[in-house]
Amino acid sequence: MKKFIVLTIFFVAGLFVLDQILGQDPNRRNLDFSPDMAQSVAHKSESPNPYFVNGQTQQNPVPGTIARGFKPLPFGSSVEESVRAGEQLFYPFDQQDPADLERGKRMYQIYCQVCHGAGGQGDGPVTKRGYPPPPSLLLENARNMKDGQIFHIITNGYKNMPSYRSQIERRERWLTVAYVRKLQEIQP
Repeated sequence: MKKFIVLTIFFVAGLFVLDQILGQDPNRRNLDFSPDMAQSVAHKSESPNPYFVNGQTQQNPVPGTIARGFKPLPFGSSVEESVRAGEQLFYPFDQQDPADLERGKRMYQIYCQVCHGAGGQGDGPVTKRGYPPPPSLLLENARNMKDGQIFHIITNGYKNMPSYRSQIERRERWLTVAYVRKLQEIQP
């Protein structure tokens, strides 16, 4: 029992000594064991860098890497891949949520309305300036497309329509699909 008490006293005394050495004062710096890690030479992204073989500071990502938070889609940009996406991708949210529909409407107004028009009939303002009019979203062909196929077309583009993969986030592309479906319900 005496050994236990003596060991406990030494342990507590050791903790007290460590506390005094390392300190708890937030205004006082802690000990720096490897200052080169804390104070490395900073290179600007466009400046030359002698530490890389190509001499550039800004490097391309390693091939095959995926950005954090990004989930790639396993589909190509062909028509067959669009049909396959329609069979394998399903709308992941509640299509009747008013907030989601409002956000989808806003995305449609920003990115789609310029070509497809406010009602989805393919009569947007750019079609009056010589840009080829897109097909109406109210035609039977568009109504028969599955949600995943429309999502794929928004993501990768189709014919004259550009890809919106980099402009519209994945969730918002799905919300745009929901709004297109709402347009199709409203207009006979």
